[in-house]
Amino acid sequence: MADTVIVFDYDGTLHNCAIVYKTAFLKVYDQLVADGFAAPRTFSDREISRWLGYSAADMWRGFMPQLDREQQQYYSRLIGKYMHMGLQEGKAQWYPHAMEVVKQLRQEGYVLVLLSNCSVSYMQAHKEYFGLHTLFAGFYPCERYHFIPKYEVFSFIKQAHPGNHIVVGDRFHDMEVAKHHHLPAVGCLYGYGAAEELACADYQIQDITQLPSVLQRLKG
Repeated sequence: MADTVIVFDYDGTLHNCAIVYKTAFLKVYDQLVADGFAAPRTFSDREISRWLGYSAADMWRGFMPQLDREQQQYYSRLIGKYMHMGLQEGKAQWYPHAMEVVKQLRQEGYVLVLLSNCSVSYMQAHKEYFGLHTLFAGFYPCERYHFIPKYEVFSFIKQAHPGNHIVVGDRFHDMEVAKHHHLPAVGCLYGYGAAEELACADYQIQDITQLPSVLQRLKG
């Protein structure tokens, strides 16, 4: 019997990265103001979290396209630095019960992989901090593939982890993987995407604890 491979997004699906991202984003925006690239302003949580799930390059092209590529990369690294500091300070958190659900799925025989629009160093830091090497069979940070779209990176997952694939995520990037490869998808409404981004998902969940029963239904 073929393995059932669950392709998980990370931020907004398992990791509640808004906790450390908000602090990092606001620190870097203050630096942008100090450097003369932006005017002082306040941001709602929604305005900040809308960028979660994007690659760094896409985020900066959308957020401050007036910066040149070198400047965007500099401030992107600065956000990464502050987020890493938050991780090391113990501020990074998974969603409640997410770790228990992942462990349950692993015990039930699912093959679990992570596919994230993040840097290699970001994924490695979280892999080490949360001990993810014992739970996931593969790690696919999009930086390793020069930030090509997730649905293109999936081709590498398919080769390395053959079987019946199910996509679980909270943004349209995740739904694109399912759409392009004709896969079932679970949309996580508790994450950072708007509801319309997940309208094409086979199932939508309000809490990660709903995932095991949904996966059983998708397996048939």
